[in-house]
Amino acid sequence: MNTPTILIQHSLAAGEHSAPVTHIGQRIVWTIVTLAAMGGIYLLMWRGWKKRKARQSDLRPLNEVPAGAFSGEGFETVYVSTTSEGDWLDRIAVHGLGQRSNAQVHVAEAGVLIDREPTAVFIPAAAIRGIRLASGMAGKYLRGEGLVVITWQHGDRTLDTGVDPRHGTGELMSALEAHFAVSATERPSP
Repeated sequence: MNTPTILIQHSLAAGEHSAPVTHIGQRIVWTIVTLAAMGGIYLLMWRGWKKRKARQSDLRPLNEVPAGAFSGEGFETVYVSTTSEGDWLDRIAVHGLGQRSNAQVHVAEAGVLIDREPTAVFIPAAAIRGIRLASGMAGKYLRGEGLVVITWQHGDRTLDTGVDPRHGTGELMSALEAHFAVSATERPSP
């Protein structure tokens, strides 16, 4: 006799059996339970986002972009999000400000234009309260300080808008500092 046959006979003689057959009914039930739990979690997340939008409905519409104020290519970035000042987890959900997207940032004397989909964000120069580097905010976290955060006044709210430059923060920060050499203490919030 060959060795595999001897091993099989030995295991059968010792009372060892093969693994039990998978029960398809149990698998279907657990699959349905798992899908229902995931669906419930997504429903709760969606309801939370809708309630956040309702709470922030008092935020006035975004500023109109002045005609002819911006030209050129701008800086290639990823728009991360806009949050309440100092609360990097309180993402603003209204007016499309909570949606991450690719963007071009244009800097001019009139202010800063973040040209993105679904809505362009124009920050007037007079509204800018500060410019800084950060390591993260709602939607994006980096190892170093790679996010450019612009603090600005919009109506009665002070907001932080963050962008992640694709080719480093140096050029964008230099352009912003050249046009808006202001710290948060020089232009206090009204």
